[in-house]
Amino acid sequence: MNNMVIDTLKECDALLEGHFLLSSGKHSNRYVQCAKLLQYPDKAEKVLKVVVDKIKDVEFDIVVGPAMGGVIVAYEIGRQTGKPAIFTERVDGKMDLRRGFQIQKGQRILITEDVITTGKSSMETARLLEELGGEVVGICCIADRGESDMPYTIYSSTKIEIKSYEKETCPLCKENIPYIKPGSRNIK
Repeated sequence: MNNMVIDTLKECDALLEGHFLLSSGKHSNRYVQCAKLLQYPDKAEKVLKVVVDKIKDVEFDIVVGPAMGGVIVAYEIGRQTGKPAIFTERVDGKMDLRRGFQIQKGQRILITEDVITTGKSSMETARLLEELGGEVVGICCIADRGESDMPYTIYSSTKIEIKSYEKETCPLCKENIPYIKPGSRNIK
């Protein structure tokens, strides 16, 4: 299955090579731009079916995706599992639940992401949902870059090892190769 996911990411130009500034502030020589995959509903369905198969024995009530990357992923996992799907979004730099969305006390939640690198957005979302009385039972994603040390089980379509560097030690910066900032968080 992993080969199918990687092949599909490449087919959609979602697995990129170059010099990238990640949302975490780190630099990388590769980037997974899942929006390129998610523009094709048939391909997204196929790739996220891998995750849905992995969570078939997980009990959950609702799917929550942090904006932007987790929104379509939440929708598709919700569609395939028959569960409601909502999203959190940043307000003044902090994750929040808006638009009339609610979490009920004791509700079992799967968080969804497109890519997990450090897990910062997922952890911010988990803290918010737990403060609201929910119970996070896992995190789903298309690509797990494997750099996070999270207290939740991660269910991914694929695990991709991509080297990332602190700005000060980035070999691409030392070669004066300009970086691209493809993520949505306002960092420099």
